[in-house]
Amino acid sequence: MGLLKTDNLVKDALKVLGKKQFSLIIHGSSFPDVQDENTAYGTYNSNGAKELIDYASNYFTSIQLGPNGKLKSCDSSPYTSTIFSGNPLFIDLKQLTEKEWDYILSEDTFKSIVEENPKKNENRTSFSYAYKRHDDALNEAYDNFKKSENLHKLQKQFEIYKNDNAEWLDKDALYQALAVEHGNDYWPLWKSETDKNLCNPKTIEQKMEYAKRIEEIEKNRARDIDFYKFCQFVLNKQSEETTNYASKKKIKMIADRQVAFSDRDIWAYQQYFLEGWQLGCPPDYFSADGQAWGFPVMNPEMMFNSDGSLGEGGKLMKQLFKKMFKENKGGVRIDHIVGLIDPWVYKAGCKPKIEEGAGRLYSSPEHEFLSKFAVITKDNLNLDVTADKETRVKNLTKQQIKQYGRLIEKIVIAAAKEEGLNKNSIVCEDLGTLTTPVAAVMKEYGLLGMRLTQFVVPEKEEHPYRCKNITEKCWAMVGTHDNKPIRMWAESMVNTHEGYLHAKALVEDMFPDAKDKEQDDIIVKLTQDVDFLTNVKLAEIFASKAENMQIFFTDFFNVKEVYNVPGTSGDVNWSLRLPDNYKELTTINLPEILIMAINARGKEFAEKNQKLIEKLKNL
Repeated sequence: MGLLKTDNLVKDALKVLGKKQFSLIIHGSSFPDVQDENTAYGTYNSNGAKELIDYASNYFTSIQLGPNGKLKSCDSSPYTSTIFSGNPLFIDLKQLTEKEWDYILSEDTFKSIVEENPKKNENRTSFSYAYKRHDDALNEAYDNFKKSENLHKLQKQFEIYKNDNAEWLDKDALYQALAVEHGNDYWPLWKSETDKNLCNPKTIEQKMEYAKRIEEIEKNRARDIDFYKFCQFVLNKQSEETTNYASKKKIKMIADRQVAFSDRDIWAYQQYFLEGWQLGCPPDYFSADGQAWGFPVMNPEMMFNSDGSLGEGGKLMKQLFKKMFKENKGGVRIDHIVGLIDPWVYKAGCKPKIEEGAGRLYSSPEHEFLSKFAVITKDNLNLDVTADKETRVKNLTKQQIKQYGRLIEKIVIAAAKEEGLNKNSIVCEDLGTLTTPVAAVMKEYGLLGMRLTQFVVPEKEEHPYRCKNITEKCWAMVGTHDNKPIRMWAESMVNTHEGYLHAKALVEDMFPDAKDKEQDDIIVKLTQDVDFLTNVKLAEIFASKAENMQIFFTDFFNVKEVYNVPGTSGDVNWSLRLPDNYKELTTINLPEILIMAINARGKEFAEKNQKLIEKLKNL
């Protein structure tokens, strides 16, 4: 199926099925380019992105982006990027070669980047190449911007932007200047202890000493600082234009807030973190020692004051979410929502295991150190269950649920409301760990979690990811950026016992009117036919009661490559892009899938919508 002339039939079918939102997941770097504009890294601000937005508007209501923060030079993962600064690689260089920007980037420079792109004939980014070449190009553009006599309006806007965003921008730009001076953008390797702690003075004497050092850097590295701010200004302006363009096409952008903080953020706000503790995951089936992420933990004592008002750390977090909701009217996806409600923490230098002192930050009343942060008492615990188990907290009072949900209510929901949005604009990634406090907070505030059907345990009748158990108030999907595309998953299921279990559950949920013999035939087909299994699995999210759906671009466009393999590193991860010729690809057969979903609602429902089914058949 290429681009359909749908006459709104697809959207009509989605409405009949009770779907309010249908979102395409594609991270910024994965956007395609138009011919002769591939600079080795995708961006949602390019001409290629505008064409994809046009395309998406035929089917989707929104586009779910990945984290958009600035990356360090040696790590392409968007989930370790900055919380305030944007990624300069998302600046569309092509626009800087045009009249609106007074040709501040030469056409020759732009063409050379495109021509020398080592991945120009592949649907992959070339991170290291792009990082260096884009930086060189933006330096050229900055010098010409400062000299231009035709950009008075933009130059004035630049000064206003610097002033309006000084609270975070000054710190991030200062870090960049220091990175240049030390020849390294990883601050723990800097030789100067003063420079490591410029934003974290412990005494009045240090405060005075550090202020003088900052003045010195601002004087000696004035160009580096202003250049950094220029890149943020250009990116912000282009992103606003993209958002407005998408809005006209009735497409909203959804942001992604990662659980991590970048090295730059840790340097700038280290006084807000809990010294000596890090965020991770406890041991489980997949990891005997747990997952030691190494991310810092926000100090609970810095989040709220004794009277319940926001502390300095809480104000920082709210500022972050306000910025995200302001810039992304489709809302914000929060990665690892447990990190804001009931995080697992461990001592730096240790494994995230109970015997090495790890525990849940707010659920460890028996812990020698963490007990002072506990929302609960020992009476709330099932002491026969170890601290790493999801059901260890056995009961909660209304007041305790409110305590666990303070960050959600007073920071996230409050920030959304102040930017004109509501709690339905919050997409909560609650896959995996779902402790009793997390489940209680999600229910108390009516937050929209996720139901990922690829992760269903088919033999469990009441499993929450089975089609029949998926409720209205959630986001349903077949996979995320961390999964195999659904077609690859289907291939792995063919002629296996696990595939049979999935087929059996799918028949029960998706073919309610099939008789015994028909059911047996369908099960056989599901266990042998990759195309059929793929389509039924996709139809499952449409047939479910979920009002909101997401689909990763590899699933929609049948791209049989993996975007990210959790727990691994290297240039391959995070590098996959939607091919530039995506309009020629055979996408999922949406009409057939929608018909299947309508039929799965039962004979009476299908008969009621027979005219729509016939029209979909003719697409």
